[in-house]
Amino acid sequence: MARRRSRKKKLPEASVTVIIESLAHDGRGIAHVDGKVVFIDEALPGEQVEFIYTDSRRDYAEGKVDKLLTRSEHRTDPKCVHFGRCGGCSFQHVKDEEQIRIKQGLLVEQFSRIGKIEITQIWEPLTGPYWGYRRKARMGVKYVAKKGRVLVGFRERRNPFLAEIESCKVMHPIVGEKLMDLSEMIGGLTIKDKIPQIEVAIGDEDCVLAFRVLEPPTAEDKEVMREFGHQHNISICLQSKGPDTIVPIEGEPEVIPSYALPEQGVKFNFKPAMFTQVNYEINKKMITRVIEALDLNKDDNVLDLFCGLGNFTLPMAKKAGHVVGVEGDQPLVNHAKENAILNGLDNVEFHVADLTKDVSGVAWARQKFNKVMLDPSRAGASEVLHNLKHWNPDLIMYVSCNPSTLARDAGILVNDMGYKLVKAGVMDMFPQTGHVESIALFKKE
Repeated sequence: MARRRSRKKKLPEASVTVIIESLAHDGRGIAHVDGKVVFIDEALPGEQVEFIYTDSRRDYAEGKVDKLLTRSEHRTDPKCVHFGRCGGCSFQHVKDEEQIRIKQGLLVEQFSRIGKIEITQIWEPLTGPYWGYRRKARMGVKYVAKKGRVLVGFRERRNPFLAEIESCKVMHPIVGEKLMDLSEMIGGLTIKDKIPQIEVAIGDEDCVLAFRVLEPPTAEDKEVMREFGHQHNISICLQSKGPDTIVPIEGEPEVIPSYALPEQGVKFNFKPAMFTQVNYEINKKMITRVIEALDLNKDDNVLDLFCGLGNFTLPMAKKAGHVVGVEGDQPLVNHAKENAILNGLDNVEFHVADLTKDVSGVAWARQKFNKVMLDPSRAGASEVLHNLKHWNPDLIMYVSCNPSTLARDAGILVNDMGYKLVKAGVMDMFPQTGHVESIALFKKE
């Protein structure tokens, strides 16, 4: 018997009046209608709003504000005209100082609810520029014949289509204010419908844009791109397949973007597709906080897990006796080694390893480490924590881009492994968005 296809539930057309009770982790307002939770875009706690449904499931519904009946004191007018349509930002309607306060509250709540831990000491939030801070991004590109133009930017909110935007206020201006110029330039290429994305990499001094090309550009196309790069002081590269195929246009020099940490006296070179923190000012402050909190000295042997290209490893090596960085991505490890040489550091080593596996038999893992640094992806480090029993470190510093997985892992460290949560806090790495960067320090009891 053929299965009956489930029909999409028809949404109520009339607006509904509610009072917003709280905020979800992604910044949406939470209300209840007939016992069902509703997540409402751009609504703040305490506000009375009329909203319309945008989706309805068995356990929850989604909506957007149709009319604001009462206004929160924390509300502000969005700076970007594309806010609400472009999915890149979700917090522009919240005053800057309130955004980080909300994120700190979320961290405290997640530690209590998920990790079953109370944060007794909270770090002062690290803050920096609220606009024009983003230096790494992957922008979508789409030629839309009906519109007669190429769209460059980010996807619409909760929609797979690219938003039609003219600028991006959170992106560094060298790119954020040139989206229409990029659109016009790409629109004049013969392969305008064969470019799905652009990798953005902006260093302290250089900007590199890597164009993913599904077909080789013609000589005329390359000349157009070359001229655009010269005009706007941007290095344009072509990417035919994976990240390792990114190369400059023929005849152009390879530009390697870099960023420096003046306080630690360290400089990093990186390739366009490699992971780096998007907000350089917060990254500098974050690294300083990590080094000060770990109280590094020449007697320390430090293990840096998920080390990437050495963002924490190399600055720590300036203070510690020896540092070992471990990462699962071979190209990143290769680049980390090059950056160690670049900075003249010989008390650091890097290794590739799958940290979810038992690494106790590997040579580097047989060392004794008294301090450990963790900076995992959004998935967290729960599969990795079992390895800590091999080293039994005195201090563990954990930096996270997902407070819920940090809270989960903190619960394991404290409730199962005998560590004490010393201090935790948030860092405003992603202003105007719902993303939360957080940090926590644990000490062996």
